[in-house]
Amino acid sequence: MEKIEHATVRTNGINMHVASVGDGPDTVLFLHGFPELWYSWRPQMVSLAALGYRTVAPDLRGFGGTDAPLRVESYTAFHVVGDLVGMLDALGIGQAFVVGHDWGAIMAWYLCLLRPDRVRALVNTSVPWCPGGTCFPSDPEKKPVESLRAMYGDDYYVCRFQEPGEIEEDFAKADPAKLIQLFLTTRNPGPPRVPKDLGYSGRTKLLEDSQVDLPSWLTEEDINYYATQFSRTGFTGGLNYYRCLDLNWELSAPWAGARIEVPVKFIVGDLDLIYHIPGVKEYIHDGGFKQTVPNLKEVVVMEGVAHYLLLEKPHEVTSHICDFIKKFSSP
Repeated sequence: MEKIEHATVRTNGINMHVASVGDGPDTVLFLHGFPELWYSWRPQMVSLAALGYRTVAPDLRGFGGTDAPLRVESYTAFHVVGDLVGMLDALGIGQAFVVGHDWGAIMAWYLCLLRPDRVRALVNTSVPWCPGGTCFPSDPEKKPVESLRAMYGDDYYVCRFQEPGEIEEDFAKADPAKLIQLFLTTRNPGPPRVPKDLGYSGRTKLLEDSQVDLPSWLTEEDINYYATQFSRTGFTGGLNYYRCLDLNWELSAPWAGARIEVPVKFIVGDLDLIYHIPGVKEYIHDGGFKQTVPNLKEVVVMEGVAHYLLLEKPHEVTSHICDFIKKFSSP
């Protein structure tokens, strides 16, 4: 941690907090998900820097030390890709290896779709690329949230996140540390449903009452870092990514049928909730994924690993990243 440097970069009309370490000729750009921050990638950053790479991890817009625009519509994939391109320009980086997780993975896919010239190769985790920019195969005539509501009902977490202010009010009743613990340690691959009469605040109270210990890969220091940051910023910025799911789907219509052409390695845990959405396993393994991402080189399914694989198995994830990007690295 003491080696990691921090800076603020002006890009696309916002101030972006960027963590970095290393000074090699090739850059690895790490993109985090929800409810995470640049901090999630620090083991991978330090390890790859030691191998001669320059590693960079921003807080995405709405998170941590990066500005959080007020309008929901300011969180589309097009805004975030604009942030990333401007950040690369500001740092003097022409092309980068990209590594993403969760929402960071979705934004990485969009970066490859919209600006493949800036991506040397991609290692993406947890979330596959599906037509229309969704994370699961769906009816192309239905908006993503409509499809998820039809599958899982109104209590499904993505559906519960849609109404601005509603879930924030629920989150505000919870201990931020317990809320972060609840998200990061879940290992149930089934669809996360949270009835309104229980809420996330009720789920965290149950967590407190049962006094569940942290897993070996997550420390109190980690939890406190996330909790402190989200206590300061609130969760609205991160939640707005979910609120732009349908808008991304609408705005990406001109790219219908377009394929991700950069070299890709995809990693997912076999307990990942995304992996268990109906149709996702078949899409990944039976040829659909390869059709949409023709330069898909490798698919890795990590056994006994849940959604936050970068935290749960940091060294294994680092090895997977290194083994892939070294094939495309500078001599």
